[in-house]
Amino acid sequence: MKHGKRYEAAAAKIERGKTYDVAEAFAKIDEIATAKFDETIEAHIKLGVDPRQADQQVRGTVVLPHGTGKSVRVLVIAKGEKADIAEKAGADIVGAEEIIAKIMNENYLDFDVVITSPDMMGQLGRVAKILGPRGLMPSPKSGTITQDIAKAIHDTKAGKVEYRVDKTSIVHCIIGKKSFGADKLKENFETLMDAVIKAKPAAAKGTYLKSIFVTPAMGPGLKVNVRV
Repeated sequence: MKHGKRYEAAAAKIERGKTYDVAEAFAKIDEIATAKFDETIEAHIKLGVDPRQADQQVRGTVVLPHGTGKSVRVLVIAKGEKADIAEKAGADIVGAEEIIAKIMNENYLDFDVVITSPDMMGQLGRVAKILGPRGLMPSPKSGTITQDIAKAIHDTKAGKVEYRVDKTSIVHCIIGKKSFGADKLKENFETLMDAVIKAKPAAAKGTYLKSIFVTPAMGPGLKVNVRV
């Protein structure tokens, strides 16, 4: 795959075959993220699990201490008192049957996260085929089906991210923006890694953390050493 001059110049600053310690990696990220916009920084964690096995799934949520740098539009599907709570807690969109109908009939998807209360799941199931493939369907594991609507909104706005192992045994997760600086990115990364390590399935055998890379959205990745 051919890369542009900026990518090649950034890659030249990375020592071939080197595994960086965490602090050094994020100092280097500041050097190689040279796009004209504020690049998103990501972590890619290869795990020693078999995601085909139900008892080796790795999935959860964590609130990054410095957020993601991304503005998140929250839709809350709720009625009555819970709808009032959602509005006061800062939800961007609040509704019930009328919003579900809009999603179903108009393919309305102007939101990033959907939060709902358990009593609305029967109706929300009507749009599962629309929301599910886009990663927008609420679930108890992601904390988006809950009685505590206000806390879910607060955590989401504060920088809650969901991590989930994919079919290639890799967790991909945003950990911030270049503008955060090395120290804040490092704290976000370490918070994510703590959560992923604690989520190790009992059925996983052998080496759990196979390899870890951090990378700017438009640049090359750095291999990172995390001591467990």
